[in-house]
This record gives sequence, structure tokens and C-alpha cells, in this order.
Amino acid sequence: MSDSLPSVTTEREWAAFAAIDWADQKHFWRLVPAGSQHAEQGELDNTPEAVEIWAVALQQRFDGRPIALCLEQSRGALVYMLAKYAHLVLFPVHPTTAARYRETFCTSGAKDDPGDTASLLDLLVRHRERLRPLQPDTTETRLLQFLVEQRRQVVDEKTAQNNRLTDCLKLYFPQILQWFDDVSGPLVGAFLERWPSLQDLHRTRPGAMREFFHEHNCRGEARIDERITAIYQTIPATRDEAVLEAGVITARGLVAVLATLRDNIAKLDRRIAQLVAGHPETPLFDSLPGAGAALIPRLIVAFGTRRERYDSAYQMQCYSGIAPVKVASGRTETIRFRRACPKFLRQTFHEYALHSLKKSEWAKAYYQLQRDRHKSHQAAVRSLAYKWIRIVFRCWKDRKPYDEAIFLQSQRRRSATLGASVASVTDVGWKKVAGFNKFSAISS
Repeated sequence: MSDSLPSVTTEREWAAFAAIDWADQKHFWRLVPAGSQHAEQGELDNTPEAVEIWAVALQQRFDGRPIALCLEQSRGALVYMLAKYAHLVLFPVHPTTAARYRETFCTSGAKDDPGDTASLLDLLVRHRERLRPLQPDTTETRLLQFLVEQRRQVVDEKTAQNNRLTDCLKLYFPQILQWFDDVSGPLVGAFLERWPSLQDLHRTRPGAMREFFHEHNCRGEARIDERITAIYQTIPATRDEAVLEAGVITARGLVAVLATLRDNIAKLDRRIAQLVAGHPETPLFDSLPGAGAALIPRLIVAFGTRRERYDSAYQMQCYSGIAPVKVASGRTETIRFRRACPKFLRQTFHEYALHSLKKSEWAKAYYQLQRDRHKSHQAAVRSLAYKWIRIVFRCWKDRKPYDEAIFLQSQRRRSATLGASVASVTDVGWKKVAGFNKFSAISS
């Protein structure tokens, strides 16, 4: 949610207002017809069949007219079950918002499912203008979102298993970490499958090792000779049979897990590439400096295709967690890091801003200016991401790819026209370097 008010839209003529407090086994629902003060309530099994009976009954009862339905989910099994019914308009509420609204009128902290549902329904009826109805993006965009988020989770899991394998090898076979750069790669996996311990390796002739490296595309003879020499010069880290046997079993298990994760990542990459190749927003985000194969699909998902979703770049800056939070009371005013936000979305903009430093001249100048002002690396990157969102948002709204040359010319023209007033806003400008104009941070 942004710090600004939601845009005012024409209110529908609702047939009824409802709320569901979802749970793993049963959902508790509450409903009040429009114009009535009498609330109905009941329980609903968490099965597609039960949800179907309940939704169809409401459709028949209210002749297919729209019903506003509030729930504490924007994604999840219940949302996907309910989203297929056209007469149900879902209003997702963040769990923190629901909890604080309930605590406003129940200071004792008492909590139960009927009470939670009543609180959600009250929030929907009284403050509907503060809520946004769920507006799913296109099927391709939502599929891309699921895949890029899943890829991130698998990559994180691969990192965790890699760390476990590293810790295991340090106990009984630490030399592997010196001979190979990437412990999680297929080369080390095949090596440990064939020689799980140094004792097994010492019983192997040099020719067999050389053949192994050739089979796994290691063609540097000098590097192969160096590894073989090091192998015969090493001594076991331990001769404790208990440590050795447990280490071998654990290492082989982790190698198999890493192989599965690598295959999964490769499949996700192929499907993501297929979706990006045919997505209508790809040309726009492909034009951004520093946006490669991994970040283009994440940026597509971040903005989506529904341009009515955001009225301003500031709404996206707040929703993504890039914009800071101002806390003021009396004479005290502080600026704080925004924590309540979709973490994966904030990470997307943060990582893109970091990658843009290598490809964008003005981005590098702006980042350096923030560092010169004694901001931390993370704060400087967030500040750069804040500016990037504003720029990309304009390109997205206008459906025009980003052009670095046009942007720099625009900044130069504005600086020449407005002078210091623009420099104070952009914090970057032009200076003479060896007789040429160079886009650079303006010294304060």
C-alpha cells in the first residue's frame, strides 16, 4: 500500500458484503446483504467442492450481482478457489492491517474466528474506499511471477545446501575446497561420486584422474597436473572411521540434492526465457541498462501490464519498500527504513539498481555522490533504486523503451535551463573533463 489515498473510482452497486477468515481446515464466513443490518454467518470446509456450493448458492440468491468479499490473503489456495467466480469481487487485506483494526476495538487482545470475520466485514463495509479490489494480471504475467519467485527460492535452497556440503567437507575432506572453485557444480559432484574420500583418491592411478578431468571438459593440462600433484601430496584430515563414514554418506546425499536443484533451476530458466520472449512488455524492460536475463522477467512482474494499478511512481516506491518512512511527532522527525513491503519486490529493484551501475553513466555518478555523502552502500543503492522507479514508471506508463542518450540530453537541457534548482534535485550534472562534457556527480 502507498502512503497516498487510493484513487477514487465509481462505486459498484453491491448485492452483499462478505468476509472470510480462512484456516487450514475450515473457514468462518460472515455476510450482510446490501441495505440490511442483519448479518449471517457460518463455517465452510476448506475444499473446492464446499467453496463451489457456497459460491454458487450466493450467485443464485443474488441473481449474479457483484458481492464484495474481504479476506486476509492476496495469494493462496482460498484466493485461487474464489477468483474463478465472476460475481465475487475480492478485497485482500494485509494480516497486519486486519490485526490492528481488530485491536482498535478490542484492546483486551481477545481473538477468535467469528470475531476476526466480523472485524474484516466491518472494515470492508466502513472503509471500502481504502481497500483495493484484487485485479489479477494476465495469465502469462502471473505465471512468470510464480516462476521467478520459485527460481529465487530454489537458488536460495541451492546456496543453503552448498554451505552444508562445504561444512561437511571441512570435517573430513577439506582439500576439495582448495582444488575446485565451485563446490556446488557438476564437476565436484561427479568427483565426489567417484572418489568420496581422500583415501579412495590415493588408490587411483594418475591416468584415471586425467581421463576424468578430460571427460568433464577440463582441458587445461597445467591445471590438471597441478591438481594431480596436489592430490598425492596431501594427507587425510582425519582417520576417525566414524567421521569418515558419516562424512561420505552426507556428502553423497548433498551432491544428489544439488544435482536436482541445478536441474530444476535449468528447467525454470528455460520456461522463463520462453515467456519473456513472447511477453509484450519485454522490449521496454530489455532497454534498461543492466537488466539481463535474470532481471528482465522480474522487472516485468514488478510492473505488470495493468497500468491503472498505480497512479504515480510514488505509490510503487512506497509499495515496493524502496521509499523510506517519515515519522514525525512534535519537533521530532525521523526517516526510517520501510519494512512492511513485499520483500521479493524490494529485492528486485535493489538488485537492478546495483546492476545498472556498470551500464549507466548517470547511475554510477549518482551512487558515488551518495557514498561521498557518507551513506552506506545499501542506502546509496536504495536511493538509486528510488530514482530508477520514477524513470522506469514514466517509460512504462508511456509504453516507450528507455533511451540513455535521450535521458542524459533531457537532464542536460533542464540543468542549462533551470540551473542550480535542477541540480539540487537530480544531484548530477555535466562537467568538462579533458575537453569533453562528462555526466558526473555535482560537488556540494
